[in-house]
Amino acid sequence: MGFLSSVLGVLGFGFIGLPIGLLVGFFLFIYSKPNDDQIEEPLVTPLCELDTIPLFDLLPEIPLWVKNPDYERVDWLNRFLSDMWPYLDKAICANVRTTAQPIFDEYSGKFKIESIEFENLTLGTLPPTIYGIRVYETNENQLVMEPALRWAGNPNIVLVLKLLSFRITVQLVDLQIFAAPRITLKPLVPTFPCFATMVVSLMERPHVDFGIKILGGDIMSIPGLYQFIQKCITKYVAGIYIWPQTYEIPILDASSVAIKKPVGILHVKVVRASKLLKKDFLGTSDPYVKLSLTGEKLPWKKTTVKKKNLNPEWNENFKLVVKEPESQILQLQVFDWDKVGGHDRLGMQLVPLKLLTPHETKEFTLDLLKHTNISDPKDMKQRGKIVVELTYVPFKEDSIKFSSVSKKYSRKGSGNDQSSDEEALSGAGLLSVLVQGAEDVEGENHNNPYAIILYKGDKKRTKMIRKTRDPAWNEEFQFMLDEPPLHEKIHIEVMSKRTGIRFWSKVSATTLILVY
Repeated sequence: MGFLSSVLGVLGFGFIGLPIGLLVGFFLFIYSKPNDDQIEEPLVTPLCELDTIPLFDLLPEIPLWVKNPDYERVDWLNRFLSDMWPYLDKAICANVRTTAQPIFDEYSGKFKIESIEFENLTLGTLPPTIYGIRVYETNENQLVMEPALRWAGNPNIVLVLKLLSFRITVQLVDLQIFAAPRITLKPLVPTFPCFATMVVSLMERPHVDFGIKILGGDIMSIPGLYQFIQKCITKYVAGIYIWPQTYEIPILDASSVAIKKPVGILHVKVVRASKLLKKDFLGTSDPYVKLSLTGEKLPWKKTTVKKKNLNPEWNENFKLVVKEPESQILQLQVFDWDKVGGHDRLGMQLVPLKLLTPHETKEFTLDLLKHTNISDPKDMKQRGKIVVELTYVPFKEDSIKFSSVSKKYSRKGSGNDQSSDEEALSGAGLLSVLVQGAEDVEGENHNNPYAIILYKGDKKRTKMIRKTRDPAWNEEFQFMLDEPPLHEKIHIEVMSKRTGIRFWSKVSATTLILVY
């Protein structure tokens, strides 16, 4: 009997006591606070008394305007930012609340979520610091600058999630952001603030560090979670915002400034690739090519996937709209298709359009690179080659016709507008449609309007604007033409889409048919 009780005691400790002990130890580790008596005061030593090694450790903290003559000292701008920070804090937080509230409303009532709201939202008392700024002189109608930003802030951002009868708080603490963005203000226009768009891209990977507390406990202390979140943030930012990728912030309304019109079409023929990297388990790859022009928000065009082929041949043709042939760049990226998970990038290359001569086909045989930093030693690795044929065809001066659609309708109805055949395009090209807005539209059950544009089976749609009868979209859409549209029709319909959980899905508000 004694032996049996001993065995049961060991089993009970192993299966019950050990998990309970680990759980209690984890919560003690998360919620425990250091004793203030054990915290030592930092040792302060003058620079003249430091040895060589500590001085070298301080070199990364020296401002760029000291190390690089191209960077300018901007103490006046930091003082201005410090004085304006309390007001900027309130303005930025108010904008964040306004932007986030519709997103929170989308999830309210779903997944047993009663509400999501900010309990506290402030960026703290410590403003960002600009360690130096570099300004570029260009021949383009734009202003380019590269500030070096560092922000070790003390924000107080607390999000409250009411789930069933529970109140869950999520707090963001100890935020640190070190970044070197390139800010381009373009185009420069004679309307205050004198530029229409702010284009931001990162020249190197940023450093982002923060803590997250859920119900008062720092979950970033969980082993492995901090590294996982850092890796996800770095991968996300690198794929979206690192140059040549850009993030555009519209400043002026498109109707108040001159809209840059398309000036030609770039014909791209993706011929073949050779000696690609082996990414699959069996020593092969399933490659395909994505291509796009910089400065465009249109989706990337893709070739077909060539299964298990390191020397694929596509011979596929694409057409891309060109607006700035002197500055736009063709981006080519080769990926390995995977059935599960993300697709691996095999390599990339860039081709500036200014290398092309109009109406002349030019073949390029390009070495694939890992990224655009040619000084990186990792780019010395052979990643294969890609062959493309490019032809830039500019539009004729007398054939450019830019159509702007701004119709005012009320309730349900339709109308026709017949254009003369004399003004038809003399050849194939591009049809551009600018949908500015609508007025006095109303659905039967809800008013969340968006517009659908349909031309010869090609369907486009604007963004949805919530709870309004007078939407203003100001969105441009482009349709490739293989022949002059002498008697073609454009079908435009204004729809209203429900938000949240309701019985009505879509309601047609207004229907319009344009005849060309």
